[in-house]
Amino acid sequence: MIRTVLKTLGILIVLPLVWLLVLSAAIWSYGTRDHAEKSDCAIVLGAAIYGDRPSPVFEERIRHGIALYQTGLVAKIIFTGGCGTGDERAESEVAAAYAVRAGVAEADTLTERRSRTTQQNLAEAKLLMDAHGLRSAILVSDPLHMRRATWMAGDLGLAAVSSPTPTTRYRSLKTKLRFLRHELYYWHHYAFSGG
Repeated sequence: MIRTVLKTLGILIVLPLVWLLVLSAAIWSYGTRDHAEKSDCAIVLGAAIYGDRPSPVFEERIRHGIALYQTGLVAKIIFTGGCGTGDERAESEVAAAYAVRAGVAEADTLTERRSRTTQQNLAEAKLLMDAHGLRSAILVSDPLHMRRATWMAGDLGLAAVSSPTPTTRYRSLKTKLRFLRHELYYWHHYAFSGG
């Protein structure tokens, strides 16, 4: 009896650990591959800003979106992200201004100012795509964010491929593991709540 209980407890402990390891490997592996292909637009997922400047994390995402535009893979860039607490400007507005200063035509930038989460970023971007007749997109974010973002985009009916920023600010093992821990949480949150 005791042996059966211990065996059952062992299984109940080991199975979740195995699941987390498998999921972690899938998220990590997916983020190492660039799936970029010629598309109508790039969707740059929002991140923090400091006044009129993008945070270092957001700046690298913006720069990668600009690179996709400059190499001709996309004709438009959609910048996402609303106003964070205490911010006077939306993340997307700061990003678009940065891109225009870097040589992107203002007419080729689109912004939304309402989203606060990845799912909202994508939903608002899809509305912009529909309004402008854009049918395909390249998602731009940090490598470990790509798997969940692509999943959400698919659920929204967005025809999108992923292109992780090659200059992510999450470079050390410590910062990558911290990001991965957050992704595991948000992955399960989305899986169970749909939000």
